[in-house]
Amino acid sequence: MATKKNTLLIAAGTLLILLLIGVTVLLISEKRTNNELVQEFQLEKEDLENQYTDFAKQYDELKLTVSNDSLSVLLEQEQLKTQRLLEELRTVKSSNATEIRRLKKELASLRKVMIGYINQIDSLNRLTAYQKEVIADVTQKYNAASRQISNLAEEKKNLTKTVTLAAQLDATNISIQPANKRGKVAKKVKDVVKFKINFTIVKNITAETGERTLYVRITKPDNDVLTKSPSNTFSYENRDLAYSIKKYIEYNGEEQAVTVYWDVEEYLYAGTYRVDIFADGTLIGSQSFTLN
Repeated sequence: MATKKNTLLIAAGTLLILLLIGVTVLLISEKRTNNELVQEFQLEKEDLENQYTDFAKQYDELKLTVSNDSLSVLLEQEQLKTQRLLEELRTVKSSNATEIRRLKKELASLRKVMIGYINQIDSLNRLTAYQKEVIADVTQKYNAASRQISNLAEEKKNLTKTVTLAAQLDATNISIQPANKRGKVAKKVKDVVKFKINFTIVKNITAETGERTLYVRITKPDNDVLTKSPSNTFSYENRDLAYSIKKYIEYNGEEQAVTVYWDVEEYLYAGTYRVDIFADGTLIGSQSFTLN
């Protein structure tokens, strides 16, 4: 009876030892598994932090490509949201799987929003590039048109100038005859009492017909102009010039001979004199002559 009891005790002790060994092995295995899970969670958390950090930096790069103020504000707001979630992630324990899953979902949502912004920015950039091309094309066409208008204006100006020059009167065959008191050609300057000035207005079918006023200036060797009154002036190149003789003619476009006279009432001396003829504010002929 005692032997049977000892046998039961030994069997029970052996079973208990085996049970303890099994429990110990199970605990060790569970601890190892938990450690592996903790390490896995920690790595997952670190990876998630890196993704958030890189994501926040991408917003900085995006903002550099945007010139639209409203879009820049939206990008700034999303970047701040990303940084706030990153701070939350850093305070969460690695073992808090629920929070880490939530923050993963938040990151996925942020990524979708960013993709939307990237597409929007790309569209805006393409539109801006197209607008720049259009503006450049319009500017080029405008400049070309401006140059063409400028050239046409210059051509018109030159044509007008040419027409104006073509329409001007022209005095040729200018001759000056100094006469003495007998009406003969004076041989000496002291005998001159009158100048007889002859010239021809040439034919010009482009010139305006009708009454025209001619101004004749007789200039002495010292460039003093022979004139009967200081008020005898006419306009020439934005200034008033003294004239010696004023002559009205009726011009019909055909060649016309003109003769004018100057009565000498002033002292004359030997030297080279000059006669200038003006019409319509233009010098139309000149001739020099010498008195001895």
